[in-house]
Amino acid sequence: MFHLTGSGWPESVLSVSQATHRQLHRSANQDHLALSFAARFHDLVIRPVAQFFLHLDQGERTVLYVLLGVAAVLGFLIGRRWGARTRRGRASPIFQNRGEALVSRVLLSNFRPPDYHLMNHVTIRLEDGTTEIDHILVSRFGVFVIETKDYSGWIFANAADRTWTQVRFKWRFKFQNPIFQNKRHVRAVKELLDFLPPEAVKSIVVFSGGAEFKTETPEGVIEIGQLTEYLRQQTAVVMTPNRLQLCVGRLETVRLAISGATDVEHIRSLAQRRRSGAG
Repeated sequence: MFHLTGSGWPESVLSVSQATHRQLHRSANQDHLALSFAARFHDLVIRPVAQFFLHLDQGERTVLYVLLGVAAVLGFLIGRRWGARTRRGRASPIFQNRGEALVSRVLLSNFRPPDYHLMNHVTIRLEDGTTEIDHILVSRFGVFVIETKDYSGWIFANAADRTWTQVRFKWRFKFQNPIFQNKRHVRAVKELLDFLPPEAVKSIVVFSGGAEFKTETPEGVIEIGQLTEYLRQQTAVVMTPNRLQLCVGRLETVRLAISGATDVEHIRSLAQRRRSGAG
């Protein structure tokens, strides 16, 4: 038998042997710890849960299944919402959906002060309720009132129709013509900025979800990938820097606070107008 002692063995061999011994000893301790933890977990969690479940009658088990299903659905929805807010490593404001956050990101990345000023989620009170505007880009080249639609699938649209249609596989969904929807937004902004020529306030509808138009795309409707180039083509100066700041100040003064209470008020306003047939 050879012994790892004495002058006959190089120090390097002895050090490797000692290191191997320590590693084996540490591995054995970790295995023992894992087995101990598994045994404790079984005694404290698995066994009580199994006993609890076995003592339930059929009706109680049904209720438990329903509660677990509800919890799973809620967990999925919360996780999906949080994932949308933190996608690409950046949290999106809670009052913006995924599409609105994408449009905001494009605008902030490409259109900065002093020639541009971006406002998001602008709610304005009118005589017949409120109106909620996704984005207002105030610039020396015009005031762009932007409505965002985060839709995918196929879109069938006609500028003159009250509703458009989204198709995804066999599922069809009708939604309000966003051009009509944005007309109310544009009217509200024009009334507030009445010192500007009417043509300085412009409507843009942006689709951000990868939707494909199966009909001719109406004028003033673009995809998010076209937004930067579209705005850069607007080169005619319509206001001075001082007038731009006046526009921003007027809008900031009258806009309602970004809050849950403001959103609730707007939802009630929408419901009231729909009941009255105002659309």
